[in-house]
Amino acid sequence: MITTTSDLAQKLRQAGYKLTGSRLAVIEVLETHPEHLDHNQILAAGKKIYPHLSRATVYRTMELLVELDLFRPLYLSDPTQRFISASGGHHHLVCSKCGAIFEFENCHADQLSRELAEKYNFEIRSHLLEFQGICQNCR
Repeated sequence: MITTTSDLAQKLRQAGYKLTGSRLAVIEVLETHPEHLDHNQILAAGKKIYPHLSRATVYRTMELLVELDLFRPLYLSDPTQRFISASGGHHHLVCSKCGAIFEFENCHADQLSRELAEKYNFEIRSHLLEFQGICQNCR
C-alpha cells in the first residue's frame, strides 16, 4: 500500500483530512495508473489494494480531490466521468466516429497560457486541450 508520504496523501493531510486505508487505496490507484479512470475502475483497482473499499468512499474521495483542485472530472467521447490530475496541461485528439482518444504531449499552449495570464492578470494553473475530428481508421 502507498505510504502517507505520497504527494496526494500529504496534500490531503495538509488540508486536514484523515488518511484512512480506503483513501490511501484510492490515492495509490490514482498515482499508479496513468490512464483516465472512472469511479468503477478506481473501485476495482482499489479493492485489490484494500478489499474493504466501498463505492461510496471512492465517490466521496474523488469529490474531495476535485473540491481541493487536485483532480478534475473529464468527459471524453462518452458520458462516463473520468478523472485527471488538475495540474499542468492535458491534451487529446478525439475521434467523433469511433471514440478513439489519442493523447499528445507536444503542445504549444504554454506560450498562449503565458500571454493570456499576462494580458488578463490571471494565474493559469492548468489547461485542457481537446481536438475533435476523424481518425485515420474512420476516414
